[in-house]
Amino acid sequence: MSKPSVLITGAAGFIGMHACSKFHSAGYAVEAIDNFDPYYSNELKRARCKYLKDRHEILVEDFDVNEINSLSGVRFHKKFDLVLHLAAQPGVRFSLEKPQAYIRSNVSGFLEILEYCRKFSNFNLMYASSSSVYGENPNPRFSENDKTDFPISLYAATKKANELMAYTYSHLFELRSIGLRFFTVYGPWGRPDMAVFKFTKAINENRPIDLYGEGKLWRDFTFVDDIVSGILSLAKNFNKIAELPYPINPDNSKHSFFNIGNHQPRQVIELVAAIEKSLGKKAIINFREMQQGDVHVTSADTQALRSVSDFAPNTSLEDGVEKFVSWYLKEGFHY
Repeated sequence: MSKPSVLITGAAGFIGMHACSKFHSAGYAVEAIDNFDPYYSNELKRARCKYLKDRHEILVEDFDVNEINSLSGVRFHKKFDLVLHLAAQPGVRFSLEKPQAYIRSNVSGFLEILEYCRKFSNFNLMYASSSSVYGENPNPRFSENDKTDFPISLYAATKKANELMAYTYSHLFELRSIGLRFFTVYGPWGRPDMAVFKFTKAINENRPIDLYGEGKLWRDFTFVDDIVSGILSLAKNFNKIAELPYPINPDNSKHSFFNIGNHQPRQVIELVAAIEKSLGKKAIINFREMQQGDVHVTSADTQALRSVSDFAPNTSLEDGVEKFVSWYLKEGFHY
């Protein structure tokens, strides 16, 4: 029996690298692409690719999803059992500076993926959305049934647009798709612009860190291994999920979306304390006002995900930070 096949975009990215590893270990034939955007260190991205090559013999091809329907993308014009679309322009704050990059990557690029899946046998599609679509949600737990009509950053707006576009393609062309609303992912091989990485680097180098909202903002920190386990669990149950009625599939379409989070939010000041403990150093803290685009709380209701899969995050913030710091001291300080 042949292996199930998956095309993973954004494979040199943080979640993308871990997803490639997890799907390969689960018995999938993995084909991987990334455009190596210079938003952050390509040296780190190449190191992730080396890890995938050395550990799993996975080669990440330098390719932009905006070209996937062109003649240069013809080698990908074949049937996969699943397309896992993780390529995107990340970062809430950077979207204030370079909005065009978000439209090109997160909207135009996503449209190319939808067209790609429509043209070639209605591939099953899973794609990265974000907890940022909830905006300033007044509910203590963010549920998939909550309204997401008021994004407060352009990044969030592009992710909301992805969900609407996927729904439309499911309605018009019966494209089967699942949106993945990730909550504050962290862990080894993480991005240098993310809080865990920035704080660890600064504290280790005895430099001050900026804490916005006095460090009292709440985040549903989710360890990357738990995130990719949730993705794989949904992939294994994809056929069943696509046929479930409302509320899993709104309007009885073949499009659904799920929160993937730890469902145990913690204050950012607690994250700093965990890093201090793992490093054995105290942080020098500058307390700052909240920044544009930030929200006070993110908190995942994962009941829907648990109802259709075996998702069960089991990494505490303290254990996850310890694993990140261990990786950072061994290798991450280079970036």
